[in-house]
Amino acid sequence: MDRLANTVRPYAWGSTTAIPALLGTPATGEPQAELWLGAHPGDSSRVDRGDGPVELAAVIAADPVGELGEAAVAHFGPTLPFLLKVLAAELPLSLQVHPTREQAQQGFAAEEAAGIPVEAGHRNYKDANHKPELICALEDFDGLCGFREPLGTAALMEELAVPGLAPLIDLLRTKPAEQALRETLVTVLAADPLVVEATVAELAQALADKLAAEPESPNAPAWAGYAHCARHFPGDPGVLAALLFNFVRLRAGEALYLGAGVPHAYLNGTGVEIMANSDNVLRCGLTPKHVDVPELLKVVRFEAGEAEVLRPVAGADGEELFPVPIDEFRLSRFELTADAPQRRVDGRTAQILLCTEGTVLLTDAAGEKLELAKGQSAFLPATGSGTELSGEGVLFRATVTL
Repeated sequence: MDRLANTVRPYAWGSTTAIPALLGTPATGEPQAELWLGAHPGDSSRVDRGDGPVELAAVIAADPVGELGEAAVAHFGPTLPFLLKVLAAELPLSLQVHPTREQAQQGFAAEEAAGIPVEAGHRNYKDANHKPELICALEDFDGLCGFREPLGTAALMEELAVPGLAPLIDLLRTKPAEQALRETLVTVLAADPLVVEATVAELAQALADKLAAEPESPNAPAWAGYAHCARHFPGDPGVLAALLFNFVRLRAGEALYLGAGVPHAYLNGTGVEIMANSDNVLRCGLTPKHVDVPELLKVVRFEAGEAEVLRPVAGADGEELFPVPIDEFRLSRFELTADAPQRRVDGRTAQILLCTEGTVLLTDAAGEKLELAKGQSAFLPATGSGTELSGEGVLFRATVTL
């Protein structure tokens, strides 16, 4: 068992207080957006096995089978196939979508052949992997996820009574669903910037008026979410695009799974996020970064429906699992209490454990102990032997499915 030392990424959208509160460190006044746990080459966690801190990525590279297990290396290759994060958003993240593995492989190969540097601002594909992800809320967490039914979006827009939305309402009401969603998104992203700026300003005022007049309306959380976008991205076509997507408020312990092609954005809140080890993002708004509309339209799934909120299902020995349709990552949680303080995790696969509340004691088969306080984490190699969990607290477990 190795205690992890992890890196915080200070993206501008990050909360100034949430991650310091989790880690028990002083807030600096600067945004702290993501805490990375894993072996991603961009910011690998570090372990100390007696000779000083070493990147976990280097430890795994030196002995993939010993650290990850023979079955995992055979199935996923000689690297940890997931990245675990604590994400703390104070401002909206960009509206984005992730490709399938096949799309990523084709796009990466094409940009490599074109000689586009990986670090170039207009590069779409940083690697050849897909990037499904799961976010589990640690507190109330607001986001946008997937397309709302076109007629429902048209009704919402009509309720706001913004003249600049009239052409979009017409598309949503008169076209078949998939065509309506595609043409509306294209219209928004191709609109004259001056028209977008004026419409977003009208929309921001309409949302403020709605919230003032009907603060207890069932739609108030969604209006507040869209207003949050408009306030921080005036003139951005992504504010208009955001109206096409389902507003979702997760309560603590609830989660969203985001597969390939599903447009989404995180708006506000703190959660534990896990994803396949990839950095492929195609953006469609709420960002000053590159937006490649033709490539975006190849990747987006224009399918409407309600966002599916995941709640954990009971597994063995008190484990609460968030089921997902992929095997690169598996996220679960344990809630240890005075009444049921002891649990166990098997050691067939490498795993990362993160304590988000209380204190949890890890005891391996040899009797070695490691205590995790709130905000602390550990890497457990695939030894084949289980680890006992005891104490009072909440522990997230990240591993793979084999």
